[in-house]
Amino acid sequence: MALHPLAGKPAPSDMLVNIPRLISAYYTTHPDANNLDEQVSFGTSGHRGSSLATKFNEAHILAISQSICEYRQKAGIRGPLYLGMDTHALSEPAQATAVEVFAANGVELFIQADLGYAPTPAISHAILTFNNSRSGTRADGVVITPSHNPPDDGGFKYNPPEGGPAPSETTKTIQDRANEILADGLKTVKRLPLKQAMQASNVHHYDFMMPYINDLENVIDMAAIAQAGLKIGVDPMGGAAIDYWEPIAEKYGLDLTIVNTAVDPTFRFMTVDKDGKIRMDCSSPYAMASLIRLKDDFDIAFGNDPDVDRHGIVTKSSGLLNPNHYLAVAIWYLFQHRPSWPADAAIGKTLVSSSMIDRVANHLGRRLAEVPVGFKYFVDGLVDGSFGFGGEESAGASFLRHNGNVWTTDKDGIILNLLAAEITAVTQRDPGDQYQELENLFGSPVYQRSDAPASREQKAILSNLSPEMVSASTMAGEPIAAKLTHAPGNGAAIGGLKVVTENGWFAARPSGTEEIYKIYAESFKGEDHLRQIQAEAKEIVQAAFDSA
Repeated sequence: MALHPLAGKPAPSDMLVNIPRLISAYYTTHPDANNLDEQVSFGTSGHRGSSLATKFNEAHILAISQSICEYRQKAGIRGPLYLGMDTHALSEPAQATAVEVFAANGVELFIQADLGYAPTPAISHAILTFNNSRSGTRADGVVITPSHNPPDDGGFKYNPPEGGPAPSETTKTIQDRANEILADGLKTVKRLPLKQAMQASNVHHYDFMMPYINDLENVIDMAAIAQAGLKIGVDPMGGAAIDYWEPIAEKYGLDLTIVNTAVDPTFRFMTVDKDGKIRMDCSSPYAMASLIRLKDDFDIAFGNDPDVDRHGIVTKSSGLLNPNHYLAVAIWYLFQHRPSWPADAAIGKTLVSSSMIDRVANHLGRRLAEVPVGFKYFVDGLVDGSFGFGGEESAGASFLRHNGNVWTTDKDGIILNLLAAEITAVTQRDPGDQYQELENLFGSPVYQRSDAPASREQKAILSNLSPEMVSASTMAGEPIAAKLTHAPGNGAAIGGLKVVTENGWFAARPSGTEEIYKIYAESFKGEDHLRQIQAEAKEIVQAAFDSA
């Protein structure tokens, strides 16, 4: 994809979403229950879409909320439901709708006091804190967020009692029942007027923030950061962490500057992403251009997306770190500075993350657990401590407390940001410098994601490939060492194909929303070798299409 001429530049006013029109569409536009494009659809992180496209409207949230209530009843979940939201314009109306339904169904509902924002990691932390201190009664949660998606999108994701993203069987149950409710004209939805719901005895106004902040010292060496006197810069990118950073700095004595304090549902303060859209992607150098320009003003700087499940690390030495590079550095550091972690705690990575992580794991003598794309695959391992760390290439990760117990089972951008400060404080080298040292030890990989066209039928073939359907024996001049359609870490289907050689690999996965498939590729032999892998990847996949 060609770089958009506005990439990295301030968003012009004519690009901003019309917020009144967006909110009006939420209430006045009604989905067609027989139209697949307008039905409830849970992807890897819940149901997402724009009210202007009839994909995220009041009817969707009424149906999803009622479906969750029925799911909880059948699953025997009787504890509180913790409800958080981010700063997208559609989050507040969706929260109001959800409160009306949860209150009417008698759910013990906890929402942020003063209708404030509550980010994903704080909700996961609250669920686990409740469930770890009690037996029998279980809590769960919902976060209303489309993550880093553009300003006109809304999102609604369910976290079960394990605290992280729900497994596919759970989201399918909720999705299918929600679509039944839509098709039946919402007749089975229980609902109270908002004023009555907000005053109901089962609706509690709660502070998610300070319990989370007060517990941070049990997962990050906050004292080391303070003692080092680091000058820290933070860009919340107008997201749900906006009120978190000042109390964190105050409690732990940090020299921390919030470089952008604005909250605006148009996100007019953003610089435009590579494709010409406003997108709060803290792993994008174009979306993060404002903070990158300030890199020399701070010892370490970082940003988060609106629901704070992603991290973006800006260093003096390297600017914005590639997410794969930072994951490798975080793993390298953590497994050498957490002596109380279980000796057999594994390193969890998604199969499209860099093989630099494989080399780091091998050097550390730690088991590598490679799983399909989706943070849900790390949840069980983080809960029982068999995974010390779980991370994915899209800049999301979490890890254990100092004592080896679970912290969060959803992605936590705050602790990954603070870890960058801890690394800088303890080693006196920022994570960019640390990554250069890893390249000196293990080689310099080149990584890229690209797209190729694919019909709906071809995407279905790709999703259901078997290794036997891949006839190639070499790739880019090297023998193929593995042809994977199931992840080696847990045996789960990857919904695509990964082909591995000694010095390179590619993974191909169909897009869930477009007539394309995505090709992730990496080479430890340079750009030319990477281009060869990418070209042969398309040939290998096309041959599989032809044979099918």
